[in-house]
Amino acid sequence: MTTDTLPKAVSRKIGLGGATVTVTGIAKGAGMIHPNMATMLGYVATDANVAQPLLKEMVRHAADRSFNAITVDGDTSTNDAFMLIATGCAGGAEIADPQSDAYRLLRDAVTEVAQLLAQAIVRDGEGATKFMEIRVEGGRSEDECRRVAFAIAHSPLVKTAFFASDPNLGRILAAIGNGGVEELDVTRVRVHLGDVLVAENGGRATSYQEADGRRVMQKPEIVVRVDLNRGEARSTVWTCDFSYDYVKINAEYRT
Repeated sequence: MTTDTLPKAVSRKIGLGGATVTVTGIAKGAGMIHPNMATMLGYVATDANVAQPLLKEMVRHAADRSFNAITVDGDTSTNDAFMLIATGCAGGAEIADPQSDAYRLLRDAVTEVAQLLAQAIVRDGEGATKFMEIRVEGGRSEDECRRVAFAIAHSPLVKTAFFASDPNLGRILAAIGNGGVEELDVTRVRVHLGDVLVAENGGRATSYQEADGRRVMQKPEIVVRVDLNRGEARSTVWTCDFSYDYVKINAEYRT
């Protein structure tokens, strides 16, 4: 388990065509986590009877909404894997139509299991004390929302501020600007920490009170919601803070 502090496993059961189908997954990972070659392993298996070509679509759908939507430190390795295995042992008619209800039910179950495993990796991030969900909405495309979300999630200044429970609005707004969104009108951007509106009209929200920001930041799980106010697209990324222990673990870890 290298620097993992706990094993990660999730299982769900669903009904498909009169049969009970099980979807079970395990994963490993805690550091050097970022999409496109991270140090993580994820395996999801099901006994559903599903055609192999549909599994390829299903694993990509699940990956983009789970393991490709997390970052611990923005760093990567040369090794990662996410595999989806189906045995067909549950019986029933083969799922071969991607438009069928059976396919969508199974795909959603696989995605839920993958998301919970991916979030477990973030929660177990090296030295992590805070779990952060970064929601970016109101974009012109999912890609630009994703870029802004990862810009926030990657920022060492944002991550250390969260470790200190510091509602540092400037660091969050600077990270949004680093997202590379062309022609972004900063006066239309709104930012929430939890249920607290912290930024609007290009600066600090008039209703914002420092005590409200501190209240939210004391929590172990925090939602950062950014509304770009330029479209209908949205994306979500999960990350964690940077603590003293992150530096200690990586300074002392030797292979």
